[in-house]
Amino acid sequence: MRNREEIKEMLDYFRTPENKELKFDEEAIFVAYEKRDDHQSLAVKILSVFGGILASLAFLGFLFITGLYDSTSGLLISGMLLIIGGMFINTMYNTIIFDTVSVSSHTIGLVLLALGLFKMEMTENTVSLICILIAAVSLVIVRSYIIAFISVLIISGGIITLIASNHNFDLIHLYTSLLAIMVTAVFLKEAKIISLHPAFSKLYDPVRIGLIFSFLAGLIFLGNDFIEISGDYLWISSVVIILTIMYVLSRLFEVLNISQTTQKAGIYIVIVALLLPTILSPAISGAILIILLSFLVNYKTSLAIGIMAFIYFVSRYYYDLHFTLLTKSILLFSSGILFLGLYLLTRKKLTSNEKV
Repeated sequence: MRNREEIKEMLDYFRTPENKELKFDEEAIFVAYEKRDDHQSLAVKILSVFGGILASLAFLGFLFITGLYDSTSGLLISGMLLIIGGMFINTMYNTIIFDTVSVSSHTIGLVLLALGLFKMEMTENTVSLICILIAAVSLVIVRSYIIAFISVLIISGGIITLIASNHNFDLIHLYTSLLAIMVTAVFLKEAKIISLHPAFSKLYDPVRIGLIFSFLAGLIFLGNDFIEISGDYLWISSVVIILTIMYVLSRLFEVLNISQTTQKAGIYIVIVALLLPTILSPAISGAILIILLSFLVNYKTSLAIGIMAFIYFVSRYYYDLHFTLLTKSILLFSSGILFLGLYLLTRKKLTSNEKV
């Protein structure tokens, strides 16, 4: 973390002789950095979150023992009060303890509200839509990292539930295609998004990682053996993901200083040829998209998630009985060549840039 001396050196650096008129509010900058540094370690946050989850489960068990589950009105009223209370606590206080309390309250409230709605014999579609609406409102009102992250997951989970409950499984291709475009836009348009409004700068990180997990949920849904998804439309998700990968490559060319048209065209042709076998398994190309985006913006968390997802999807594909061993071998061979080629290309370009 930066101290006052380091911040002052940076500000003096920008005050070059050519920019003598450039002025900074030094005290405001110092206060902002001190406020950012006033936080607990990641381990404490993780323990606090798990503690909140365990406390929520224990409290839910206590409520059910007291007979709250038998009262529909009790479930609905308690759920709404806990959701509103969680939002209020989060807007009033900004510490890890109160943040954990607000997340626990919000989660318990959603569970109780959903149970109450089901006891009123509402359909899964209605309950899903209500949960999506509450999550959207929470995302707009609350500035908590964890609540924003959970809200994004609830919205995507509600959409998947709507698709599954109505047995319109082929709509999952539209879901994954839209998520691929959204994830790409969020990663590549970070500067524009966070500059639109101060609230967007606070919500950007949790929404971005939430979209990653939502995208992966759609890819897992595509490869689920327990749900019958027609293979006739697999190409829709694959084509959209491959096109987004091509767009990401165009941005990588700028980073790696690849400007010659012949080089670009050759790389495009090779990448398309290597990605064509993944048309039968969009989950693999989806994981590749996450890896490329993470590499481009240097986001280590999603890079690790993308690598683990790639290994998982490749292993699932290898043991999938719907495809022949020859088809699987071609896909694995092509994926290996793709990653080796990207490694050699980026290493060569980065090394040459360092020498320059």
